Amino acid sequence: MNIVRTAVIGVGSLGQHHARILGQHPNSKLEFIVDADEKRGEKIAKANTAKPAVLTDFRQLIGKVDAVVISAPTQFHYEIAKPLLESGIHCLVEKPITINVEEAEELIEIAKKKNIILQVGHVERFNPAVIAAAPYVHNPRFIEVNRLGPYDPRTAHIGVVLDLMIHDLDMLFYLVKDKVVSFEAHGAKILSDTEDIAKVRLKFANGCVADVSASRVSLDKYRRIRIFQPDAYISIDYAGKSLKMYTKKEGKEKITSLFDIDIKKPKIPSNEPLFYELDNFLNSVMEGKKPMVSGEQGRDAVELAHNILKQMQF
Repeated sequence: MNIVRTAVIGVGSLGQHHARILGQHPNSKLEFIVDADEKRGEKIAKANTAKPAVLTDFRQLIGKVDAVVISAPTQFHYEIAKPLLESGIHCLVEKPITINVEEAEELIEIAKKKNIILQVGHVERFNPAVIAAAPYVHNPRFIEVNRLGPYDPRTAHIGVVLDLMIHDLDMLFYLVKDKVVSFEAHGAKILSDTEDIAKVRLKFANGCVADVSASRVSLDKYRRIRIFQPDAYISIDYAGKSLKMYTKKEGKEKITSLFDIDIKKPKIPSNEPLFYELDNFLNSVMEGKKPMVSGEQGRDAVELAHNILKQMQF
């Protein structure tokens, strides 16, 4: 398979960008856009270079495409993905994979039985700054994450843990490569009926501790992760796609001044993280290989998020 017949289900604020990239990617033939709002679907299709057809019922895709991106609201992920996976269609499901762990488990089992790709849209894994930093992350001892942004009523139904913090829960699993053994969680309802700000301290089996903050009551977007390990301090700006690394200068056993510290600011490619994510999805479909973010990894992030919510103190 050199060209993958694709479709995007849900072309809202994020889905329209999935459609844009799939309409231009050399390994994709964007055949359809599916959206409950037909006028919105037609508007996105008209602007797309692939000029895809517009549907309002995702079931009409069965037998007509090889792979789909599901970018509908989270509460619909399971009911959309299940019949498509059962029909043999490869699926990239936006994060969080499903509302709960049970639904995620069922989708994973279907994908296994059908031997098809189930990928989850944890796009920060494909951030160029994260890709550049990953080879230098070894045995982190402490990690600090801050993800703040303005309130968006469209996601008020799921709360800040499943809306924003879940990105960083997945990232912590990716960087620490161990299981969580304990955590302390606090949150507050400010603008909605769900938590709008959350702070969590996680302890991993290998001793690493992570402090994670997520808020949607900030006027500005702020996305940063700081990693402290025995040989380095690594600072990643997700939004600015920048990276700084602080290490001892070669041959220095003891730091006596700032001149003993080597500061590196690698040049980061300007490529769009969503392009990398979709490229990984298409390659996984064409080559039959495991995607960078599997259904199991998406499930693990959802499971940890729900455990945090169960114990969160308001």
